[in-house]
Amino acid sequence: MTRTLLQNGTLIDGAGAAAAPGDLLIEDGRIARIGRFEAPADCRLIDCRGLTVAPGFIDGHSHSDLQVLEERREKSNQGVTAEVVGNCGFSPYPAGADRGPLQEFANGIFRGRDDWGWLGARAYLDEAARRSRFVNVLSLVGHGSLRIAHAGPVQGTLPAAKLEAMERSLSEALAAGAGGFSTGLMYAPGSSAPPDELLRLCRVVARHGKLYATHMRSYSWHLLEAIDEQLELARRSGCRLQISHLQAAGRSNWNKLAPALERIDKARAEGIDVAFDMYPYLAGSTVLTQLLPQSALDGGTPALLARLEDREQRKQILAAMISQMAQGWSDIFISAVGSAANGNLVGKHLAQIAELRGRDPAEVVLDLLVEEKADVNMISFNQNEENLRKILTHPLCLVISDGFYVKGRPHPRLFGTFPFLLGETCREKRWMSLPEAVHKITGFPARRFGLKDRGLLKTGYAADITVFDAARVSGPATYDSPETPPTGIRYVFRNGAAVLEA
Repeated sequence: MTRTLLQNGTLIDGAGAAAAPGDLLIEDGRIARIGRFEAPADCRLIDCRGLTVAPGFIDGHSHSDLQVLEERREKSNQGVTAEVVGNCGFSPYPAGADRGPLQEFANGIFRGRDDWGWLGARAYLDEAARRSRFVNVLSLVGHGSLRIAHAGPVQGTLPAAKLEAMERSLSEALAAGAGGFSTGLMYAPGSSAPPDELLRLCRVVARHGKLYATHMRSYSWHLLEAIDEQLELARRSGCRLQISHLQAAGRSNWNKLAPALERIDKARAEGIDVAFDMYPYLAGSTVLTQLLPQSALDGGTPALLARLEDREQRKQILAAMISQMAQGWSDIFISAVGSAANGNLVGKHLAQIAELRGRDPAEVVLDLLVEEKADVNMISFNQNEENLRKILTHPLCLVISDGFYVKGRPHPRLFGTFPFLLGETCREKRWMSLPEAVHKITGFPARRFGLKDRGLLKTGYAADITVFDAARVSGPATYDSPETPPTGIRYVFRNGAAVLEA
């Protein structure tokens, strides 16, 4: 029997209760005892005087689907012991005999090569259980991946036979252990899915009692309509709804946040099981093709590049892109490119690049996509601090990283989200109390995603535990230096085994 006693710490239980002094005994991977008691014999003692003992942090929205298999430490360094992957419609399964279409669809988010892709959820989850040493992995079935597997990168309404195949495949994945279903309705081909297709799939989710997480069709000009669509899906299907990274993007849309929250609160009061999540930063990050009308990606990357080489089609794509832009050109920075030729552009915003090249910023976007064969990532400053505070402090908001790896300069959230929340957001700005912040990254996401024995300091629960210095914890990673490691995380235990000892 292996025993570790965390003595003299300040315990935060993850349920939102006030902090209290106490000891915590880990025994064979479980929390065996909490309170004040004598140290058992043959027990490793760790003095936690001046430190906070909390449940291991849960990243409820991540894109580390491939990296959790590689023993990367970016998340465990932040105190994370569980990640929910498969978000925004991207999951590494189901893959057909030819994995190329799935890889082409998801590599911009997964930072993968040509050697990944699993036939189904069980195969992926089994490999994650074998290879993921630092974090527990819960995976959602991505709608985009599901659609690619059964219909390829084509857009529009699908034949009944393909929809039925998607329903069967989704049901099999959920039965095999997938934690839910996700959509990415701003990413082709999912962006073209009609509401009836989504309703059929959400009904499958509801039958399995799992969660539906959505990257909605819009967070800018049509934010309210997008929320209405998702609430109606939840209402008609009976599924539990999680709205991913809720925000009002673009200065002209900042006033839409208040009515957006009102709609969600009203739906919750009516009995719809809805919540949302957000990262504690003003900027987001994704692929540069998000600036385009997604119809331009019908048929995949080769079809997009052919359209951009055609003068008339390029002109139409350009006009559509400009008409839907919510941010300014100086709000959008290039964070990664596929080739070395344009490496000097990483960290520069589109207005700067346009000036350097003597081109219009909109033309620069299309030029870069052609030059890099669409392999370009961006960081986009979307919202203001007042709105971010309203989102993060809302009782239905859990806090996430939405982090993903790139071939250039990642968003600082990949390296710093959770210490940044506890330090800069909580301790320095005082937007919320420490127990409230811990609840948003432990007990709340555990309950939301059905992690029944994690997320709380409770006898009998798995010993996923993070010990940190509340006075010094910080996420100093910045947009210029995004890989700066966090500070103040002292110990991390996953299933009772120490994976970090600072």
